[in-house]
Amino acid sequence: MQDKIQLLEEKLAAAQLGGGQHRIDSQHKKNKLTARERVHFFLDPGSFEEIGALVMHRSSDFGMENQRFLGDGVVTGYGTVNGRLVYVYAQDFTVFGGSLSETHAEKICKIMDLAMENGAPVVGLNDSGGARIQEGVKSLGGYADIFHRNVMASGVIPQISAIMGPCAGGAVYSPAMTDFSIMVEESSYMFVTGPNVVKTVTNEEVTAEELGGAMTHATKSGVTHLTAANDIDCLAKVKQLLSYLPQNCEERPASLPYETTAEVREQLAGIIPDNAQQPYDMRDVVAGIVDEDSFMEIHEHYADNIIVGFARLGGRSIGIIGNQPLSLAGVLDVESSRKAARFVRFCDCFNIPMLVLVDVPGFLPGTDQEWNGIIVNGAKLLYAFSEATVPRITLITRKAYGGAYDVMNSKHIGADLNFAWPTAEIAVMGAKGASEIIFRKEIQASDDPAAILAEKEAEYQAKFANPYLAAERGFVDQVIDPKFTRRKLMKGFAMLENKVRSLPKKKHGNIPL
Repeated sequence: MQDKIQLLEEKLAAAQLGGGQHRIDSQHKKNKLTARERVHFFLDPGSFEEIGALVMHRSSDFGMENQRFLGDGVVTGYGTVNGRLVYVYAQDFTVFGGSLSETHAEKICKIMDLAMENGAPVVGLNDSGGARIQEGVKSLGGYADIFHRNVMASGVIPQISAIMGPCAGGAVYSPAMTDFSIMVEESSYMFVTGPNVVKTVTNEEVTAEELGGAMTHATKSGVTHLTAANDIDCLAKVKQLLSYLPQNCEERPASLPYETTAEVREQLAGIIPDNAQQPYDMRDVVAGIVDEDSFMEIHEHYADNIIVGFARLGGRSIGIIGNQPLSLAGVLDVESSRKAARFVRFCDCFNIPMLVLVDVPGFLPGTDQEWNGIIVNGAKLLYAFSEATVPRITLITRKAYGGAYDVMNSKHIGADLNFAWPTAEIAVMGAKGASEIIFRKEIQASDDPAAILAEKEAEYQAKFANPYLAAERGFVDQVIDPKFTRRKLMKGFAMLENKVRSLPKKKHGNIPL
């Protein structure tokens, strides 16, 4: 067994998965682990305890009474990941294509019930051809039973889906309702209707990879949060993700041992360009603040004008949301607002403090944005921040203009601490646009409109393009030297560690979906 494991590790570590013909059967001949091998690599050695190993389906239609297999196409049980309890189910494609039957669903539901009752994460390793059509409505009912538990478990325990093969039709809705989904590149796909149906209905020619492959969902739809090169990489990323999370909503994320030093980061002082129109990489700011190599970015390839992810600061787990000046100047648009709102709500569900890095010139203008609901999608992010009760600290690195200043975790919507670098510009809008509006008559009446505009722009810039007026009003708590940012944030989060804030009594809010 050990020799086989070593061989598989070597094979998968070097694997370059090929596209093939995107057929279910051919996919499973290339560089893929079996369900039990996946469970073995995912859980700590010797920790797996299987539940329901002797379960078999109850169907007798279409000759099914002569095709009965132990486990009925899904391996379920519990074990530990880095010493912490985790519940897991792994669909077995070698049994009826991993199709979901009534008993298959019952096994998954049992695991989800145990996970909720005992306050531990549940991880699904999805690899299924869909509902078992020989069972008809019983298999559809099984899916609905799982969906209902996904909703009941939401915000109670972390739910993670690893898509390690096909996931089509109704099967896609369970991963969609979990907190995070990870897809294996070129060997997994998700879609409600497959390429054949698409061709029949719309006459479009599309492959399974183009329609619902890992990179399609990572870049276009945002359905998947992470992608992996192969099965081993996928399982490693699930384990890494779990390391930032608490076991359930009643606990805090585990802290790692950390010895405090001077915590001065000189590299932060040179990140912001002298030219306010020049972009820079917000990831450089993140790297200069958090513990070394601790940042795990989520949704990296989707809506890249905002970055979200987990990191550690002084050993503590935190969530990071930051505008990205390298893409669309860091503006907020439909996709980035939705992406950030979902991440904010997850962090708030599971007691993960949030650091918000702000360099935002406003919301993206245009008919495309307005017609696709920038109003309601921007409101989602505003709602998510306003509702959050976990510790929240904001750092304004450069621009904080207009309504986007309010939305990006301002003091006015409940931020606990709001810091700014001396390069911060907090205003209703940029100096040029503001001057054109305020001094329009004066500029039009001048013999040299360009010179007057430049003069008024400089005047507006000097008055408003800084953090000090906001600091006078208490909207900014401190204007800090960039090199001391890490120290300030560590002290701030330590001070907020025992924060208690309650929402008004209600059944639930009505977020603008």
